[in-house]
Amino acid sequence: MKAFFNSLFDYNFHCNKQLIATFGAIDAVPERSLLLFSHILNAHHLWNARIRERKPEFEVWQLHDIQALGDIHYENQRNSFDITSSTEDFEKRIDYENTEGRLFTNTLQDMLFHIINHSANHRGQIAMDFRGNRLEPLASDYIHYKR
Repeated sequence: MKAFFNSLFDYNFHCNKQLIATFGAIDAVPERSLLLFSHILNAHHLWNARIRERKPEFEVWQLHDIQALGDIHYENQRNSFDITSSTEDFEKRIDYENTEGRLFTNTLQDMLFHIINHSANHRGQIAMDFRGNRLEPLASDYIHYKR
């Protein structure tokens, strides 16, 4: 299970790193794309915090400056790898409170997989936003990464 999640987080890291590089290379990042990508990073941070039972530093829809994206992304990745590396029980159930204050319990593996799936979903929305702004979207499908 560790190898599986490390592979997924490598994929996620690669895609997000490419998107950060693209943001830095274009003249004007579409506002919606920056908001969605900030949300990807914020949600990743929030889930890591829930897993580690820590108070999150970011709000769900907090907007970040382009210059801050790389550092937030790197820290998210480092924390996720720390979690997967130090975990023996991926079926461990974790209690947490969502952003509306409701209590839930999920397994660690479900929470980790959600981080990846949530990120991929919003990268797809960013690709659509890029197309709507006459920008070429990144190929971020998992199979493209594995090829």
